[in-house]
Amino acid sequence: MKNIGIYIYDEAEVLDFAGPFEVFSVASRFLDENEKFNVFFVSEKNTVIKARGGFCVQSHYTFETCPHIDLLIVVGGVHTSEVKNTNVISWVSKVAKVAKLVASVCTGAFILAQAKVLTSQKVTTHWEDIAALEKDFPSLTVQKNVRWVDEGDIITSAGISAGIDMSLQLVAKIRSLDLANQTARQMDFDWKKNT
Repeated sequence: MKNIGIYIYDEAEVLDFAGPFEVFSVASRFLDENEKFNVFFVSEKNTVIKARGGFCVQSHYTFETCPHIDLLIVVGGVHTSEVKNTNVISWVSKVAKVAKLVASVCTGAFILAQAKVLTSQKVTTHWEDIAALEKDFPSLTVQKNVRWVDEGDIITSAGISAGIDMSLQLVAKIRSLDLANQTARQMDFDWKKNT
């Protein structure tokens, strides 16, 4: 489990992608060179992404140029155009079939559901979007008041900062709880675990 691809797009929530990127980058500081995570951003096209609040970021790869992805993270934000973009939905579906793990932060769950990666699982999303996710995808069992939901090879998180909690859970799942705790401490982050 090495290549971690984070899908970003215009109007993506900044902490949705920056939080997981930071978690895996910090975790890599404690790993030997050949064990480090290769974490990168992927966008549909080779253009500067204008995320929420006007935050601009250049992805490392496009759909055509990205390497194999072991863990795909789909972030939230203003996702309404993304769920209608057949190129995006097709790419997410294709990558999810070969990735070992798939995760979403916040409203990224809508994109995974539209791509039929989420079909009947227990899931979560931002508290403000729970009712819409239940309405749009009634076969999902949407969980409230949790930071993340781990369904084995698919993990979804609640909104924005919950993506950091979920990413620490992913570090624990992929490598070890000790590494996740060490990463949270280095980040000076109060890791909220599900109870």
